[in-house]
Amino acid sequence: MALRTASMNLRNKLLPMFSATSFLHSHATSFGFKEVQEEEKSQLVGNVFTNVASSYDLMNDLMSAGLHRLWKDRLVSKLHPFPGMKHLDVAGGTGDVAFKILETINKMKLRTMHNVPEDKLQEETQIYICDINPRMLNVGKKRAMEKGLGKDRALLWLEGDAEALSFDDDSMDGYTIAFGIRNVTHIEKVLSEAYRELYDYYSFSVIPAMGELVAGDRSSYQYLVESIRRFPPQEKFASMIADAGFQKVEYENLVGGVVAIHSGLKI
Repeated sequence: MALRTASMNLRNKLLPMFSATSFLHSHATSFGFKEVQEEEKSQLVGNVFTNVASSYDLMNDLMSAGLHRLWKDRLVSKLHPFPGMKHLDVAGGTGDVAFKILETINKMKLRTMHNVPEDKLQEETQIYICDINPRMLNVGKKRAMEKGLGKDRALLWLEGDAEALSFDDDSMDGYTIAFGIRNVTHIEKVLSEAYRELYDYYSFSVIPAMGELVAGDRSSYQYLVESIRRFPPQEKFASMIADAGFQKVEYENLVGGVVAIHSGLKI
């Protein structure tokens, strides 16, 4: 049985835990255009998203002229959600992708699952929204309440690190990570974790200025712009997905390659 993972912009043996002495041999990594020590990046990225959490959705709309919603629609269509699936959306704190997946499943249930009790399907479908930043998760939970999904048992919110997730091997039917893939320290670890768990950007002046005007935070949005430019090109990221063990790796460029949806199958 082939199951799909999708990423916007996937079984290796488990990677060793950091020991206290490992920081003596720490490597540099990118934080936007800056070089920082690996152990610093998570905290720096965390600070960015703590600062922008409350205005994140508004800024996404402004930076992409609302196109990010269409990109995420396309992402979900590539996933092919189904009733009863167990799905993990990583770095998805505000809930955008998870809500679209659940809406797709609910529409499908209305069309094809009339003979199955609603409560049974609702219990079987599990969409985990995982984010390392608790403020982003709080924004997502608030949005769920506003959409009337606050008590929906299919939505499960948890704080977690994309590089070291707590789920069992072969425990998920689907996995998505949208723009959050740019913010991790070790892309290879994230892809390996995704594979393990699956079952058998604009102007450097305009966006930061917009962030300062709308969110009162120029530096955080300067980092977001820089992280877009530093992320690997489509072919390179596709090869990284394939190196993690996925087959039939492909990507689709949107808006002339401004955004790309990558996908692969664990067969």
